[in-house]
This record gives sequence, structure tokens and C-alpha cells, in this order.
Amino acid sequence: MHKTPLLDQLESGPFPSFVKDLKRMAAKKPQVNDLLGQLERSYKEKITHWKHGGIVGVLGYGSGIIGRYSDLPDEFPGLEHFHTMRINQPSGWYYTSQALRELCDIWDEHGSGVLNMHGATGDLIFLGTRTEELEPCFEKLTAKGWDIGGSGSAMRSPSCCLGMSRCEWSCYDTMEACYQLTQEFQFDLHRPSYPYKYKLKFSGCPNDCVAAVARADMSMIGVWKDDIKIDQAAVQAYAGGELKPEGGATVYDKLDIKADVTDLCPTLCMSWDGKTLKIDNANCNHCMHCINMMPKALKPGNERGCTILLGSHAPILEGAQMSWVIVPFMKMEEPFDELKDLTYKITEWWAEHGKNRERVGELIMRMGMRAFLEAVELPPVPQSVRTPRANPFFFWHQSDFDAEAAGRKYYTTK
Repeated sequence: MHKTPLLDQLESGPFPSFVKDLKRMAAKKPQVNDLLGQLERSYKEKITHWKHGGIVGVLGYGSGIIGRYSDLPDEFPGLEHFHTMRINQPSGWYYTSQALRELCDIWDEHGSGVLNMHGATGDLIFLGTRTEELEPCFEKLTAKGWDIGGSGSAMRSPSCCLGMSRCEWSCYDTMEACYQLTQEFQFDLHRPSYPYKYKLKFSGCPNDCVAAVARADMSMIGVWKDDIKIDQAAVQAYAGGELKPEGGATVYDKLDIKADVTDLCPTLCMSWDGKTLKIDNANCNHCMHCINMMPKALKPGNERGCTILLGSHAPILEGAQMSWVIVPFMKMEEPFDELKDLTYKITEWWAEHGKNRERVGELIMRMGMRAFLEAVELPPVPQSVRTPRANPFFFWHQSDFDAEAAGRKYYTTK
């Protein structure tokens, strides 16, 4: 075993240690022993010893495998090849114990045995195997019904929350939507043809349990279009202490409706007079705080679907960026043709105009929201305008005059 005094310190705290797990695996996997040795060396020298990954994959696929090679192969021969495989996860991350055993057995036979449940994209991550083991491993996986996920400049594996299978707040079937979009974009997922990565994430309600708004290029967030349903008797029970507050937002046994709910509403659309809770639903921004605090008193409305947001990503060219709302409300009903058509329009426009390693949100920043909306045939969303225009100089395009002559009214969204 390699000596690892710096890594040993990570075993000393009160929390579970990945070092302890790796040491246990290193007893039967020499490459894991070398992994610990190289990591110790990197901690000591404060530099990484992984070379830039090369092109590596399985026959017929252009993505799903991330090439990794050590720059110290003589010292750590187990890391001469240490490729990562991404395995496309089931919707909602539901596994049977039998499926997990199958995956672990395959990886123990063909790889290091180290895996990650799950990566930021959503895939199950197999960490560390040699080039000659990729095809046999892939063959075993497909024989059991598994497929590898996306990597590189491709559609990444769509992921979702568990939706209606377990959550009462879910406004659409996230798992079915995720499954159908995964099937629809198989070619783009396995054969990279985009300027850069494109992530689809599905959250059933604004609680956004898959953090789609901050991490996905295209986010489908479940919302309701009508009024929040209120059970005034249950509100009274919360106020009187018969029902306990939920959501972890208060340490008190008895909920203070004004201090803990209405005063914390971000749009101040709620009021409480001690007897009746009122909501100005037209000004509600669906933050879910009140519903999370009083789930037995408040529920989403009946007219449900999703809001579609576009453009968020971590820093690459322009820095961290949150999403824009591009479709305030879309019905989410099988076979999700409207969502599929919009996704095709967006990715085709991006593929035509995007630069190398430019995410779709960065392209919109470069070319402008107007050019994007016209290209994908979406009406502008007035609510997404943060500040009304103050500049008196308006520049019109010929297409504007043509549309006006044809009868378009610019104060409508039709």
C-alpha cells in the first residue's frame, strides 16, 4: 500500500470518509491503491497528475466515456488508463436491489469498483477502467438493459425528480416526460453534434429538487395556473397549534402565520387578519414557501403544467448565469410533442449559430433575446422584462413594418 499521511487526516473527522472506502477497496484492486498514491502526491505537490483526456469510446457511440490518463504511469501503473463511464440513470433514480447488484458485479469485473451515485448531470458514474475493458463492459451493460449517458458536446442525459410517484406537489409526470425526451434525443445524446453540452432537467414543482434552474440549459418546472387551494379550517389549526409547522422554517411548535408565512412572501401577495388567509393569486410567483409551511392547508391549483426556463450554466465563457423564462405555462401531456418541437427548434438554432464551447444561454447573450425568440417562434414574455425601456430611440426592422401591415397588434402576445 502507498503511504498516504495527508489523506490519512481525512479519516480523522466525524464524517464518513472517501479515503476509508478507497483503502478498503485497495486491498483487492491495485488500481485503487495507485489512485490513493497519486492523490497523495497531488495533495503534496498541489497540482493534478491527470493528463488531458483523449478520445475514447465504444463502437458506434461518440459520448458517454471520458478518457483519463495519469501523467505518472510508471509510478502508478494502475492509472495508465483510468477512464470514466457514464451510465444513463432510470427516471427518478429508482433502482431495484437486483439492478444495483448487476451494475456492481459488472463494474467489479471490468473496472476499479469505484462508482458515484450520482454525477451532477444525473448519470451513475463508473470511475476507472482500461481502454480494452470498455467494450466488454458496455456489452454486459446492454445485455442487462442499461445504456451509457451523454458527455462532451452533446445532449446530456435528461434527469428528473421523482415527481408524482412520491410527491404530492408534482404538477406533471416528471418521470414520463424525462423518459420520453431521453428516447426522443437518443441520436443527439450518443453522437455529439452540438457546440457544447445541453442539459434537460424536469422538476415537478417550484421546490426544484433537481436544482434545474441553476444547472440545466433547459428547465421544466412544474407550476399551476389557477388559484392556490386554501383550507381555512386547517389554517386556523396551524394558527392554534393543533397542526405543527412543516418545512423546517421555524423552530417553534406553534406557527405564527403572519411572521412565518405572510411576512415572508416575496411578493407580499398574502394577508392574515387572525381569522382568514387571503392570497392575491395574480401576484403570486409560485415560490412554494407558504405551501411548504402549511401543506395541510394549502395546495397547488388544479390547472397544472410547467414553466420552461432556458440558459443557466456554470462559468465557462460569460460566467455563472441563471435561466430566463421563455414559456410561462405549457401543458405537460403525453406524448409531449409541444416540448419536443420547441427543444428541436432551440437546439437547431444554437447548432447553427453557436461557437465552439458556447452554451445556449451565452449565445442568447451574444445575439440577443429578440433574435432567439424570432428564430424559435416564441412570443416575448413581458414578465421577464426587469426594467421598462427608457430610451426614446426605437429602431424598427422591416419585418416589424411588414407584420404591422399584415394586422399584428404589438400590445398583444398573439
